[in-house]
Amino acid sequence: MTGRKWDVGDSRSQRDANVIKDGKVIFDKEKVLMRLLNVFLLMMVMLPYWGGLLGTGVAEGAEAKPPNVVMIISDDQSWTDYSFMGHKVIKTPHLDKLATQSLVFRRGYVPSSLCRPSLVTMVTGLYPHQHKITGNDPPLPKGGRRGPGQKKFLAQRQEMINYIDKVPTLPKLLKAKGYLSHQSGKWWEGHYSRGGFTHGMTHGDPKRGGRHGDVGLKIGRKGLGEITGFIEHAMKEQKPFFIWYAPFLPHTPHNPPKRLLDKYRDKVDSIHVARYYAMCEWFDETCGQLLGYLDKKGLTKDTLVLYVTDNGWIQSKKAQRYAPKSKRSQYDGGLRTPIMVRWPGKVKVGESDGFAMSIDLAPTILKAAGLSSTREMEGIDLLDMKAVKGRKRIFGEVFLHNSVDIHSPASSLQYRWVIERNDKLIVANPRNVLPKNNQAGYVELYDLAKDAHETKNLAKNRADRVKELRKKLDTWWDGKRP
Repeated sequence: MTGRKWDVGDSRSQRDANVIKDGKVIFDKEKVLMRLLNVFLLMMVMLPYWGGLLGTGVAEGAEAKPPNVVMIISDDQSWTDYSFMGHKVIKTPHLDKLATQSLVFRRGYVPSSLCRPSLVTMVTGLYPHQHKITGNDPPLPKGGRRGPGQKKFLAQRQEMINYIDKVPTLPKLLKAKGYLSHQSGKWWEGHYSRGGFTHGMTHGDPKRGGRHGDVGLKIGRKGLGEITGFIEHAMKEQKPFFIWYAPFLPHTPHNPPKRLLDKYRDKVDSIHVARYYAMCEWFDETCGQLLGYLDKKGLTKDTLVLYVTDNGWIQSKKAQRYAPKSKRSQYDGGLRTPIMVRWPGKVKVGESDGFAMSIDLAPTILKAAGLSSTREMEGIDLLDMKAVKGRKRIFGEVFLHNSVDIHSPASSLQYRWVIERNDKLIVANPRNVLPKNNQAGYVELYDLAKDAHETKNLAKNRADRVKELRKKLDTWWDGKRP
């Protein structure tokens, strides 16, 4: 065996593993096998990292830049009341555009159909019976809010707010990644800082009319100056930002601009419905202004946008109030909402037929920011398609507007519900549901595929299915445990 002088262009593996005999390359099998083994082991080490890149489109690690986050929350709007959801009269061009750029979950839900508990669920990722803020107000004292029990009533309001101090919230958790955060619009939990926001509008001072948003409720109706100013500040500080945009829209008072009301007056037979429709379009316009500002500042690509509604609303034709089977009810008219997630280049645009819930928003945001969900969060990352497809059922709960005992969720429970495939089971709590308000019975079962508006109770005809779903509902939460 004789050697030769290796050329500069020869690879190191050639020099190390091969020799020349009579002008021919002879492979050293042992050395070749060892090198192949080393390459294989290196690939095994790197595979999780490569898998993370392929699965999320986001580089993990210290160098990964967390996205800005904008959460848009509609206030009192039915899941049907958007052009992209099929409404034939209401025009929502800006949200329609957002839908074409997003992953859209048409079967989105909030667990509770009342604003305060629903909003706290969004900012904590917890069900109302977990975060314990189940109603809008404490027990109503005899003689009303201004009667002899007023002092106790106001004191208990403050006690309810104390619960936000005891749970992790998105702004608190995002601080670990250097986020600045801004609150605007609906916010019941006192001063914005109690939710962990670094900036905001709501002062929460009851002596100055603080209850559910105070100054913050001007956002949208009076422009977006507070938000755009905050974005400018965050950009100057070179910090990622989180925006809570929860305007008092299309919520009452239904007082839309005349130019919008005039568009709907002749399209419906009720002025109350016309006003509500115009409010939906007004809200849509403000969403367009906010999203347009992100475009203007070149922030769209680096911003995760999520859309949801706090609870549903079916407009009464006779008055400026909601109709039955909508807000505060156990039905989809109060619980269902489209949920959208947009993150250009990271989220695949399209529609999912899977379930999505507002409890999923926090886990989704935290994962995108490179953080972990808390142990108590039961939601999923909506960008994890395996988790979305693997979800078999969703759960929820509806409570009284005025809590019976502010420290005991079970005391104020009205309904629990579960949806599996297309079957929806609703179980009422007889203690808090009056017979006159429960004509369908204390147990309801609906086939949502055939009966989207829940008109035909199948509970008596499908007793076995009721029993099956009731067992799963009780396993989730039996309505008794703390």
